[in-house]
Amino acid sequence: MHSPWLDIPLTDYEGHMSLPSVSQAEMLAKQFAELLTEFYPPSVAVIGCAGGNGFEHARSESIVRVVGVDINPHYIETLSSRYAKEVPNLQLYVADVQQFPLPFEPVDFIYAALVFEYVALIPTLLNLKAVCRPNGVLAVVLQLPSKAVAPVSPSPFTSLLSLATAMKLVSPSDFLASASELGFVPLSLRQISLSSGKEFVVQVFHLQAANNSFKR
Repeated sequence: MHSPWLDIPLTDYEGHMSLPSVSQAEMLAKQFAELLTEFYPPSVAVIGCAGGNGFEHARSESIVRVVGVDINPHYIETLSSRYAKEVPNLQLYVADVQQFPLPFEPVDFIYAALVFEYVALIPTLLNLKAVCRPNGVLAVVLQLPSKAVAPVSPSPFTSLLSLATAMKLVSPSDFLASASELGFVPLSLRQISLSSGKEFVVQVFHLQAANNSFKR
């Protein structure tokens, strides 16, 4: 199936997400920064990385490897031009996270923000489990439904309208149930409300393992 993300210019996506009426780019980068500070992981993977929003927070000396994955090759090309010289050991891949296997070695921390609205839940979780180190951390940002606000915010960037038919919101309870069945143990959940009226949850898990090799 053709992904609508292949038809959306990065300038449109970044322009949309940065609009004051949307304000999601800032929120997602802030969550990423706070999670990196909380868990202090030596290796990180950002799923649906687009042009690298928040990657400036991954320049810590404690992080020895940063992986970016996106389905759109133009997004990856731009991210590389922006951060290849700034982020040590940056590894970038064009991939559909629903397809096994993912093309990178396991990491200690996975950040998947506003990804599960566009992918099959169980296959994607299974693939992420395969690239999550024992007792590694998975952090996801999910959009919550709203009766007052459209799932895709109105904006001058009309190319994003194609996402409306592709988006399928995942409830935190359904995500929790599926993740738990696959061995992801819940650590925390917090809700975020934006001035636009949209709400999100950040759910954090660690991958259950007999040997705890990832120190937090």
